Amino acid sequence: MDAHVLRSVLFIALTVVSLGDAGQVTFVSEVSSKPAQKLSRYSWFGSVRLQRFHIPEDAAVARWLFSVTKGTGFHCGQHNVSIHMRWGAPPVINPVGTVFPNTTLWSPAFSLSLLVTSQNSVTFNLSAPAPGDWYIAAHLPEDDGRIEQKGFPSCTYFLLPQLSVRRAVDTPILQQATPLLQTAATDSPARLKSFVPQFASSLSVFVSGCSWSELEQEPESTCALVLSLGSSSAKAGTVTVNCSTAGCSATLSAPPWNTWIRVVVESVNRSDNRTVAFNVTSVYSVDCKPKSVGLAGDDYIKEPQRNGSSDGNSTSPRNGSAIAAEVVATFGAIRSSKSSLSPSSPQLSPPLSGCVWSIPVLSEELDVLSIRYTPVDGPNVSVARTNPTLLTYPVGTHATGGTLNLQLTLNTTNITLGNSSSVVACLTPWAPVLVLNNSEPCQTALFPGYSVRVNASNPKAALRLPFPQSAPWYLSLQLTCNSSDCGNVSVVSVDPEVSISACVDDCGVFGECRLLRSYTYLYAACSCKAGWSGWGCSDGRSALSVGRQFSAAVLLTISNLMFIPATVVAIRRCYITEASVYIFTMFFSTFYHACDQPGVAALCIMDYDTLQYCDFLGSVSSFWVTILCMARLPETTKHVMFMLGALLIAMSLQLDRRGLWNMLGPILFASLTMASAWVYRGVQQRHCYPPSWKRWMLFLVPGIVSALIGVCVYIFAETEDNYYYTHSMWHVLVAISIVFLLPPKEKQCRDSWGWVRGWRFNWRPQLCGYTLCQSDKDELYTVT
Repeated sequence: MDAHVLRSVLFIALTVVSLGDAGQVTFVSEVSSKPAQKLSRYSWFGSVRLQRFHIPEDAAVARWLFSVTKGTGFHCGQHNVSIHMRWGAPPVINPVGTVFPNTTLWSPAFSLSLLVTSQNSVTFNLSAPAPGDWYIAAHLPEDDGRIEQKGFPSCTYFLLPQLSVRRAVDTPILQQATPLLQTAATDSPARLKSFVPQFASSLSVFVSGCSWSELEQEPESTCALVLSLGSSSAKAGTVTVNCSTAGCSATLSAPPWNTWIRVVVESVNRSDNRTVAFNVTSVYSVDCKPKSVGLAGDDYIKEPQRNGSSDGNSTSPRNGSAIAAEVVATFGAIRSSKSSLSPSSPQLSPPLSGCVWSIPVLSEELDVLSIRYTPVDGPNVSVARTNPTLLTYPVGTHATGGTLNLQLTLNTTNITLGNSSSVVACLTPWAPVLVLNNSEPCQTALFPGYSVRVNASNPKAALRLPFPQSAPWYLSLQLTCNSSDCGNVSVVSVDPEVSISACVDDCGVFGECRLLRSYTYLYAACSCKAGWSGWGCSDGRSALSVGRQFSAAVLLTISNLMFIPATVVAIRRCYITEASVYIFTMFFSTFYHACDQPGVAALCIMDYDTLQYCDFLGSVSSFWVTILCMARLPETTKHVMFMLGALLIAMSLQLDRRGLWNMLGPILFASLTMASAWVYRGVQQRHCYPPSWKRWMLFLVPGIVSALIGVCVYIFAETEDNYYYTHSMWHVLVAISIVFLLPPKEKQCRDSWGWVRGWRFNWRPQLCGYTLCQSDKDELYTVT
């Protein structure tokens, strides 16, 4: 009995000396927040509000708090706010169910839905989160197509995301094949980490020697523990093993290279809170790796100078056999020695057979979200039956907002392959797949991969990954054959073209690739036209036909010809300045809408932005000069206000082209000026101005009604579907209102064509001519 007690006391003393506060790591808390952003209805990825958070290493728990507030003063009802999360890259979302382009692969992100009444919040907790950048995308339900004018009251929702992280600052490190004594309780799991070097083929973690740390007679026969390896990335979980016996183990085949693997051991004994002591051992194995050949990179850098080429291009191309011979000579494969384990240590499984041929890759940054990867030995890469060929493509954070493209081309010249023979390619992040055959899946221990296959009948294959994860990406290639289909062919030549572009297939014919920004982070998305939709604008289920595109273009351009009657009326009544403004508006509105058309019906005579600015400037100026003309101001005052107003309108449109007050401001000010002038004349003449009821009933009232209907159609009735009809109606109604609202010509003004004839044939250099004199009589504003 005394021997058992002494043995237990000695065990506890050794535990305290060796561990100290083993299992009781120190935690610190970190909190980060992003400014509130206004949410929009979803129509394309540009309407999504994207936020980026960073989670540090050794984070135990990450807690997001999403608070959504609704603007006051306008009844909006209830709406669902969709929130998407992804680690390493922005989430690829498809809330409207569009069709992705061919060869485009993606995996859904983790999503939350929040019902907003007035102010709501939702929390999301993630244990053992993966360190690095996390991206949050939020949006309202699908856009209903209504065109909202900027400045009018509308339903506004704001999202305020916050992140709090609980991080361990003294996480124990597992050394290679070195047992480490740890303890775990129900509310205090053991947290450790193990580093995986490059070319590691497997990582195994063993738990053994379980015992209660209290004064027990005998060690515990079972381990009520749970062993977890890896980090949570919202979609991909960790590898978990229940320790039901005296020990257990977990193995990761093809673990991520050059990273820390998190190891968590939890106690699942819920009856009491007793502490369990155990040994943890981490062992990684390296089956094979390329032999070190010194500063081989310098040889590649100096190669263009040796060939006498100044532009860096090789002067003599090499065939696949020469490349294969060079690869074999340069990158021999050797087996690394396994670390010796003590007799009590668990035995590892047999190592995998086969070794890798590693090909250096040159990375060239061509532009924003544009990177080209090229093998330094040339575009052709040798692929053999015996060993896989490996190429590495680093994708940094600055490239995750684009699209990773892979096109594989088999060189079928001078080789004969059977129908069942093919080159299998596997593209994976963080770690490569080094065993390629028809039965092994294209995936690593913690991350899925993407498989591509080429053969004699299909020598080309491609895949595209929107928003690739920030990680080293590995492309493994190997020639697979069934029976004697390969014949005497042991090495084939393959051209892997890998690049990063801004958008998928450059958004095709009916889309435009737009560069977006969330603070300092840049990403790209496709803005589609003519009813096309999707990530590459390839979903044509709602696309407009060519006939409808031309009909829309004709409606929006021909409707501007209604300004011709207004121009003729203005010239006949000697309003030459006003007529020039109407001609300016008609010209630029016609060609702006001709350029603004989607698909094949677009016609641009100059830069689109210039056409749009001139269209907006002409539209507002037309209202300005027409209302001031109705005010009947003195000629000098009227033209000064014309010029001053045009300058101020141009300045305001430059500041905010689509602002509500850029149009309403000049209209209201000109209307106030006109009303003041009319009241002043009415007081002077002691009767209503204009005095004729016919002028009111036949001209002013129809003109005002036509203008008001046009404004209401422009502001409240326009949608994406009826834009071609409603906006054309807006052109017609505004032009008709000008014809009705222009005042009669001045009494002293002769026939509009007579002053031209007088200028050409009957000009007399006298001070008082046809248009230089003004009548001293009061103008009665009669119908002429």
